[in-house]
Amino acid sequence: PRQPPRRTPIGFLYVPPYRVQGISIAGEESVVQIPELDLCFDIGLCPRPALSANYVALSHGHMDHAAALSYYFSQRHFQGMGVGTVLCPPKLEEPIHNLMRAWTEIEAQRTPYNVLPMHPEQELEVKTNTFLRAVPTKHTVPSLGYVVLERRSKLKPELAEVPQEELVQMKKQGQEITETHEIPLICYTGDTAWGEHFERDDVLNSRILITECTFLEADHRDRAAVGKHLHLDDIVALLERSNAEAIVLTHLSRRTHMNVVRQTLDAQIPAKHRDRVLLLMDNKMNRKRYEQQVADAEARA
Repeated sequence: PRQPPRRTPIGFLYVPPYRVQGISIAGEESVVQIPELDLCFDIGLCPRPALSANYVALSHGHMDHAAALSYYFSQRHFQGMGVGTVLCPPKLEEPIHNLMRAWTEIEAQRTPYNVLPMHPEQELEVKTNTFLRAVPTKHTVPSLGYVVLERRSKLKPELAEVPQEELVQMKKQGQEITETHEIPLICYTGDTAWGEHFERDDVLNSRILITECTFLEADHRDRAAVGKHLHLDDIVALLERSNAEAIVLTHLSRRTHMNVVRQTLDAQIPAKHRDRVLLLMDNKMNRKRYEQQVADAEARA
């Protein structure tokens, strides 16, 4: 008899100082984890590393993005990892409570969990001075994208030459001597059509932009529009405006072989942008990329 097919390996990219890891296959499962931030975006299935994330930022309620939510809560409790928290569009709050009530009846025990509905522009501090902001997106069901940003306080430029003793005195007198700067770190769009969210400064200036690209073929533009997904044409347009160091494409379909995906990207993405477009599930090329990163680091050392 033939051996069973192997489990899809976890995709992995290193964009210093962040790891971007997970599995994202259109219609099957999507979970993207940033370990350094204790954060997962979506949780269609729950590979073991995803359990370490204290937060799951749920973009929408389609099963391939949300099916493992109850398992995530249960396993964190079972393994003594603390109560997990899901952030979600407001209309999903009560359905998630209903889901967990159902599991209480099925298992005859209650799993602790937290649900925090996020309205557009609402923020949550996930790390010291690091915030998760909800961004409105456009999909066939209620949906959100998310931007992780860091806030840093800096001395006002006009006070750069003021002696330290005088600055201390000004502060004691209640004068503001600093100003706050926002630095967008990571943006995750979830499933979405093109829209105003791709005009936002916090999206365009994120260091890492993780976005879906469900359709590549020229004759699938209409299918992308109907399902409110992105087409490769949208990504090419986005590249001209985004300042991201890395644009990570997710949610590709199994219908297109990875070799064909690579060829299509090479043909349609301008050469000046090609190096910063990465595929989460291109394990062969991502492994080579990471090995080169390690070799470069060792050479510098």
